[in-house]
Amino acid sequence: MHKLPDLTYDFGALEPHIDARTMEIHHGKHHAAYVSNLNAALETAGGPFGDWPLERILTSLGELPEAERQAVRNNGGGHYNHSLFWSVLGPGKGGKPSGALAKSIEKAFGGFEAFTEKLGKAAITRFGSGWAWLSVKGGDLLVSSTPNQDNPIMDGSGIPILGLDVWEHAYYLQYQNRRPDYVKAWWNLVDWEAVGKRYSAALEKR
Repeated sequence: MHKLPDLTYDFGALEPHIDARTMEIHHGKHHAAYVSNLNAALETAGGPFGDWPLERILTSLGELPEAERQAVRNNGGGHYNHSLFWSVLGPGKGGKPSGALAKSIEKAFGGFEAFTEKLGKAAITRFGSGWAWLSVKGGDLLVSSTPNQDNPIMDGSGIPILGLDVWEHAYYLQYQNRRPDYVKAWWNLVDWEAVGKRYSAALEKR
């Protein structure tokens, strides 16, 4: 059974950039529903899938029964994406990365400001609901976006180390239709130490 991960900070800890009510609903309702629905879909699918780690499920969707495949994709993706999302945010964070990650961002994008502009554009221009990502592919960094609850591991296009949720439930209570304002505020919460650890772990998987 997959479980909803606990947050390492209070719902109100990310204010003023993300309000407590949004966090309460986002984590306790939306993410919780993805976990519940994923478990139900895996139970219906039967077989060994319920015993697989989430990453294996999402990289082997074609092996699931067709009737349950989309539900597992949607809800398993939602669980994976949100688990990553919470883990790379924190109160009193923001700033810039350091060490190997900073050097790789400089190499891949020409500087931190160019990188934030590129990822921000990917988030703002994602039509409808979806995500913007910083991922590692073959040792290189790349920015992409995906619709709905898809993510780069599903098609082998990278290992995500930073994800920005641009579903309306992530920001609408506070920002309404002003997605660019939400994206700008979100940078103040990024835990670059956590992202750097994910970067190092992704390099080890090459």
